[in-house]
Amino acid sequence: MTTDNTCMAGDGDGEREPDPSDSLRTFGAVVQALREHAGLTRAQFGELVRFSKHTVASVELGRRMPDESFVERAEEVLGNTGALRKAARFLSRGEPGLAAWFRRWARLERVAVSLCTYECRLVPGLLQSEGYVRALYENDIPPLTDRELEELVTARVERQRLLYERPNTTFDFIVEEAVFMRRLGGVEVTRELLDLILELASLRNVTLQIMPANCEQHACLAGPVRLVETPERRRFAYSEGQQNGRLIADPKEVCRIEMRYARLRSQALSPKDSRGLLERMRGAL
Repeated sequence: MTTDNTCMAGDGDGEREPDPSDSLRTFGAVVQALREHAGLTRAQFGELVRFSKHTVASVELGRRMPDESFVERAEEVLGNTGALRKAARFLSRGEPGLAAWFRRWARLERVAVSLCTYECRLVPGLLQSEGYVRALYENDIPPLTDRELEELVTARVERQRLLYERPNTTFDFIVEEAVFMRRLGGVEVTRELLDLILELASLRNVTLQIMPANCEQHACLAGPVRLVETPERRRFAYSEGQQNGRLIADPKEVCRIEMRYARLRSQALSPKDSRGLLERMRGAL
């Protein structure tokens, strides 16, 4: 599960090996061009720099961050111009804590004039408390390293600032009641989560509706979805599953999803009633 949920934490935050960043691709292309100019195969070059040809290929394709020793040895073999040393200073892995398939959507979020989210699995990433995020990642399989967990938590908390930093953007959420009934991380984590959601739902640009468990009609049974409108009035949708996500740009598909979301809003509890339900849940803990 991803959603706002890298790996398990939604919002796509969690691929172990990030997609190649532009800087990694560029650095790799320069290494490849210099190697080929020198008339060396990957295997020959690998012997000279004392790395396998597979490592050389990973660096050239932008899939691997080169070790400092790789850069130094490559410099010596390829002319000692200093170009690789200088380029290596600007290498980055891209966006830590964001799954590769989620990054394009995350960029749209940062410029959106409106964002609509329906979630039936987890609390949407923009509404997750730090304790909830940690509980999600601590349940991830296979387990994350401490460094990976901290990167993901940091990325999630940073992303949540959008709600405060973009007061002119409307954020609409519809979440299944069952999501709030799951006490992931324990009672204290759930209290913290509900307190945060009640605080965020009080912002003028945030609307939260709960889809009651006893509702006899449901317009979004096909699964969770998000909708975004850009400043250019372009509309996109996004759906996510196990270790993958799909950005939807086809106007017909987006329109179909918008119709479903609009119907779901009429079926869910009103914002006022939703707040009352959350307050009762909070009081029962």
